[in-house]
Amino acid sequence: MRIKRFEEAEPYEAPNHWGVNGLRLQGFEDGGPENQWVGFSQFLPGGGAGPDATPFEKVYVVLDGEITIEWDGQTEVLRALDSCTVPPGQVRRIENRSNHVCKMLVVIPYPEGGRPK
Repeated sequence: MRIKRFEEAEPYEAPNHWGVNGLRLQGFEDGGPENQWVGFSQFLPGGGAGPDATPFEKVYVVLDGEITIEWDGQTEVLRALDSCTVPPGQVRRIENRSNHVCKMLVVIPYPEGGRPK
């Protein structure tokens, strides 16, 4: 078992994101998860990502606030404890259109299917 304290979380910058503070909660460390990593993203008002897609699926879980997600001509607002799965290759755009910080967990598999050594 690997316990990692919030104070130990390392910042990361995600490509094609703006107005976002990202912290890696689990992943990429010895003894950490082998198949995926978990990020904590704080989207400032007006912050967002995309439009873009990845070759792997992602899971978003909104912890606080709200985020607007757009895909295939559809738009939905996710609020606290709402979640979604973004399939591989799905072009999506997300944006915090509120005046409050949106706090979100992101679960993403490692790019090559396993923890880099």
